[in-house]
Amino acid sequence: MQKVNFNLRNPKSQKETNILLRWSFDGKRIKYPTGESVKPSEWNENAQRVKRTVTGCLEINSILEKLSDDLKRIYRTATLNNETITPEYLKEKLDQNFKGKINKSDLFSFIERYITSVTSLRTKSTIQIYNNAKNHLRAYEAFSRVKIDFDTITLDFYNQFSHYLIKEKSFSTNTIAKIIKTLKTFLNEATERGINTRMDFRSKRFKVVTEETETIYLSEAEIETIYNLSLEGDERLERVRDLFIVGCYTGLRFSDLSQLKSENINNNMIKIRTQKTSEMVMVPVSPLVYYILNKYNGSLPEAISNQKTNEYLKEIGEKAKLNETIEITQNKGQMRVKTFVEKYELITTHTARRSFATNLYLQGFPTISIMKITGHRTEKAFMRYLKISQEQNAQLLSKFWNEKFNLKIA
Repeated sequence: MQKVNFNLRNPKSQKETNILLRWSFDGKRIKYPTGESVKPSEWNENAQRVKRTVTGCLEINSILEKLSDDLKRIYRTATLNNETITPEYLKEKLDQNFKGKINKSDLFSFIERYITSVTSLRTKSTIQIYNNAKNHLRAYEAFSRVKIDFDTITLDFYNQFSHYLIKEKSFSTNTIAKIIKTLKTFLNEATERGINTRMDFRSKRFKVVTEETETIYLSEAEIETIYNLSLEGDERLERVRDLFIVGCYTGLRFSDLSQLKSENINNNMIKIRTQKTSEMVMVPVSPLVYYILNKYNGSLPEAISNQKTNEYLKEIGEKAKLNETIEITQNKGQMRVKTFVEKYELITTHTARRSFATNLYLQGFPTISIMKITGHRTEKAFMRYLKISQEQNAQLLSKFWNEKFNLKIA
């Protein structure tokens, strides 16, 4: 089947120009407006897609892929049904599949469209966050009996919605922050596409308020305890443990570990483009990772869902007797709540990545080098990632002074 092409309506334009779908079939041709537009400088003519460096490129390119797939599917179905296929027929079907479902002036329709367009490009947990935010907006609309749309997202809305999430839902500060941050993601995307014109959400008063939560890292000794844990006969836990250990010594996110293939590993070097940020990272294979790769014939154990993995990691942590008591204090609804949990209860897939960064930092490995591996773009973001106690910080300074002093007297 002939390739579906995408071209710019006016490739010499200095401003944004429409992206058109063009396709030849059975001696006929169809030209169809995609509804998307870019500046010619942002368009890769050879790839017929928006350049990867352009903000929003993943979403637009995903829409183009969907249009291409829809067109081919419509054609195949019509052929199988012996229908008469004309350009007009294909345009009508595309309108039904694509445009007919979306009212661009409606916030919720746009959110649905956005989520659909990025589903294959984001992790399952991110898509779940998007859907949760949408559902909370729907619930608030029903509660307040006021229609929510682009023109109603004002500072008054922000205050009332935040109050609802605190008082009626009793959500923690960081849960509310996640919802507001996701709403701003939706609005930023709609604004860049020229769909939203209300700018209250960019006000300093429309803010994402967070509080520091108790997150953990595992020391080298604790990681070694987990690694040496006897799990023979329990393949379920053994595979999760081994994948977690690889995360502790590569710093890769769970989403990247899940898609790591043998072809990503050459000359004792792991090279992979991260799913979340599209950054290319390279990590040397440590001795423990090398052993685990050999154990699974050059690959990694097959990953299960993030949710199940987190559940099994807590079970592994309990078996490893990681029973240190951790105090957690957070705002929940209108109350300040203090709870005590054992360390193993806080272990998640992300603990591996945090442990990787923190342990290297404590060993004096250069911050910029760790960031190159973890993919953090700013030192501020990276430093929030570390879990360094006051005592550990003092020990680092003491080590620094001792080394400096010894250097001088030598």
